[in-house]
Amino acid sequence: MSKVEDFLSKKDEEEIIEAIRKAESHTSGEVRVHLEKTTGEKDIFDRAMEVFHMLKMDNTKHDNGVLIYVAVEDHNFVIYGDKGINDVVPDDFWESTKDAIVEKFKKGEFKQGLVDGILTAGQQLKKHFPYSDETRDELSNEISKG
Repeated sequence: MSKVEDFLSKKDEEEIIEAIRKAESHTSGEVRVHLEKTTGEKDIFDRAMEVFHMLKMDNTKHDNGVLIYVAVEDHNFVIYGDKGINDVVPDDFWESTKDAIVEKFKKGEFKQGLVDGILTAGQQLKKHFPYSDETRDELSNEISKG
């Protein structure tokens, strides 16, 4: 399964979008998922940073956007958080989110890995960026593809 279109079913995508909505209901943080076939010759972290900027995730009010970038054919992913998050969280902040995703990905449960990772990220973000009445959904919850 190396085609981005085959990575998730339409139903899987709907469940992931719902997980994003649920995660964001507890935090001012913004979560996005981006799927690509491969990073090509680029380092996955560098490519995730490019996509982060391309999706304008660096334009949130509190600099608290989170991108889960998946390179399908490369069998790799990265969690990229904006500077507002990285300025206030411990170095191992994303470990529990990464572990939740890896555990399911190893079993071929890609949708569930993303759902678990998104919900874990939402819980982590809630501690540092709680939801408030001024919180609004600044970014699309749709899965982007490249």
